[in-house]
Amino acid sequence: MITNAEARLVEMGIEFPEAPVAIGDYIPVIRFGSTVVTSGQLPMKDGEMTASGKVGQDITVEEGAAAARVAALNCVAQIRSCVGSLDKVKQIVRVEGFVNSADGFHSQPQVLNGASNLLAEIFGEAGRHTRIAVGVNELPLNAAVEVVVWAQVAKDVQY
Repeated sequence: MITNAEARLVEMGIEFPEAPVAIGDYIPVIRFGSTVVTSGQLPMKDGEMTASGKVGQDITVEEGAAAARVAALNCVAQIRSCVGSLDKVKQIVRVEGFVNSADGFHSQPQVLNGASNLLAEIFGEAGRHTRIAVGVNELPLNAAVEVVVWAQVAKDVQY
């Protein structure tokens, strides 16, 4: 299945970021066989956090969803850096989302819709995925969200 994701990015006018560098002692993306998994990506743009603090206290659900979209775009940048072209993505398999949540906040799924909707926009039906949306007490650098993406990619043919 060809996703035409690269063409969709151009059509959507999305400013595609460079894959963020790791901020710790880990690798930001890994491929094993036809599976690519990103490390947790934060809502960083041009080296700056776009949304900090607790959703439901410091920022709104809508701002949290926008942050999840930025984090997911960073995941997509990691995948592209690993396989060379987003057109090699056959399926987004799973999204793992963590929301820096205020006490009593229960709208984590709505926040993670920002990530899920972006992936569907870029990859079409191949962007639909399984997902977890977890509320947590703290995240690195006080980020509002952290997103991990698992993708199935085309196997490179070796001659």
